[in-house]
Amino acid sequence: MYTLLHNVGLRKGLLAEAPSLILSILVAELFYKFHSFTFECVAFLVTWYAVSRAFALVGGLRSERPDTQV
Repeated sequence: MYTLLHNVGLRKGLLAEAPSLILSILVAELFYKFHSFTFECVAFLVTWYAVSRAFALVGGLRSERPDTQV
């Protein structure tokens, strides 16, 4: 975590990850009831990774579109 924040920066990292973090917290709170902190924490981290990856793919697809405006 330290290396990530050191390389990317706190502000840039938060701006990039905030939407996926918030969505992942909501999913974890609503659906993860494993009665084990460890299992819920791991499931939350996997969810955060998956949502972040999905946002990155969608963002990448959006930025690769040719600009049709003249």
